[in-house]
Amino acid sequence: MSKVSYSLQEPFLNGLRRERIPVAIYLVNGIKLQGVIESFDQFVIMLKNNVSQVVYK
Repeated sequence: MSKVSYSLQEPFLNGLRRERIPVAIYLVNGIKLQGVIESFDQFVIMLKNNVSQVVYK
């Protein structure tokens, strides 16, 4: 992933994380994951609902 696209994602994901806004993430196989973003980096998003899940971007 290029630095430009990460710099576009970072403020968006950080705002969702700070405000604890519930999100839905759809995986490429169609599975829908819902929860609150606990943390993220350039490669993964950590999502918390009843359990914590790590999703690769």
